[in-house]
Amino acid sequence: MSFDYDLFVIGGGSGGVRAARISASEYGAKVALAEEYRMGGTCVIRGCVPKKLMVFASGFPSAVADAQAYGWDAHIGTFDWQAFRSQLDAELTRLEGLYRAGLDRAGVTVFDSRATLADAHTVQLADGSKVTARHILIATGGTPVVPEKWRDMGGITSNDVFLMDRLPESILIVGGGYIASEFAGIFNGLGVKTTQFYRGAQILRGFDEEARGHISDEMCANGVDLRLGTDILEMEPREGGKTWVKSTTGHDATYDAVMFATGRKPNSDGLGLDALGLKLGKGGEIPVDKFSQTTIPSIYAVGDVTDRANLTPVAIREGHAFADTVFGGKPTYFDHALIPTAVFTQPEFGTVGLSEEDARDQGPVKVFSAAFRPMHSLFAGRQSRALMKLIVCAQSDKVLGCHIVADHSGEMIQLAGVAIAMGATKADFDRTLAVHPTMAEELVTMRTITRSWGDQGMSHK
Repeated sequence: MSFDYDLFVIGGGSGGVRAARISASEYGAKVALAEEYRMGGTCVIRGCVPKKLMVFASGFPSAVADAQAYGWDAHIGTFDWQAFRSQLDAELTRLEGLYRAGLDRAGVTVFDSRATLADAHTVQLADGSKVTARHILIATGGTPVVPEKWRDMGGITSNDVFLMDRLPESILIVGGGYIASEFAGIFNGLGVKTTQFYRGAQILRGFDEEARGHISDEMCANGVDLRLGTDILEMEPREGGKTWVKSTTGHDATYDAVMFATGRKPNSDGLGLDALGLKLGKGGEIPVDKFSQTTIPSIYAVGDVTDRANLTPVAIREGHAFADTVFGGKPTYFDHALIPTAVFTQPEFGTVGLSEEDARDQGPVKVFSAAFRPMHSLFAGRQSRALMKLIVCAQSDKVLGCHIVADHSGEMIQLAGVAIAMGATKADFDRTLAVHPTMAEELVTMRTITRSWGDQGMSHK
């Protein structure tokens, strides 16, 4: 049977674009890609990139305050959201153009259209036309979820933040994950009165507990009104676009905006997968094997729609591995076991490997941690503290995890990730010369065990 294309990709985000480009440019496949919105997906258009630019913008008030402490006659005025928004839109348009240009150079045919599956080898476009492909790759990403009870109450999600006409004077952020916590820091830094509700006992569930607590304390010290063990009990739209909220703890207030960061779901609805007999996971994710192949041999999926590890670099590696496997004849898969990650809270959080809690469940471990006031902020008179932490296997001396809460920790954790991926031991860290004066030198100068975990539980040193 002949096909119109060797590969048809549904979704123009990072994973889909990488798979399409490598399949076409490196392996000579005839490739088409359909994207119904803007090329670049969540990361470029409504996620990592615009969020990080907002993080940068929100950091200038504290930077100017530090400059004053260092002797500069520095002052900062009001924040012009419209000016920032205009520059942001121009940057996202530039990046989208780069994505399109890369596909064009690779010879990929692009359809600016929604695409669904008609059968295991046929894609139907929004205009009703159909094209066939030997292989189909689904890379449709994910989308924010608002609790059903509050969906028609005027709340916003992270998708809406970058499209706001004006900056609110006050905002309630509901959620305790990395998106909620990052935006709490962003809005707070931009001068918005920021409240965050999280129904759990501590934000950033799933990360190292000591790091979570440290970040929470620092966020509160920076001015975020973080309320743990708290959720929305009642919510009503009010005049002027405001929203009245009563919490489960009995407090009530009116906010200019309410943002829900209460989870995301895979964009798998309406693709036609059910009709093909492909059963989705309980959260709507597309189940795949380690080579990103579904139970239908011609259909693959990568990125957030599989809900394996919802991070842009992971989607890119999955997409590249797919191209190597299917068109390069080199069976390749991405190992999700070790993923360096940065959470752009304020303070920033870099992490790679096992948390202390996960590590101690696997066997005896030694914990090295240090919390200290960094030179930069100490001189400026700020009370903020950095945290450096290593988790070490007590038997092999191998470093199992590294966790950093500090300015620019994302930059530091990238390099720590290389060492840990290579199997570095604590002795390897110890014999590495410190770069002084830096925050990162603490990673190679910690010698005293903070605590250890063995078969009998925890012991302090």
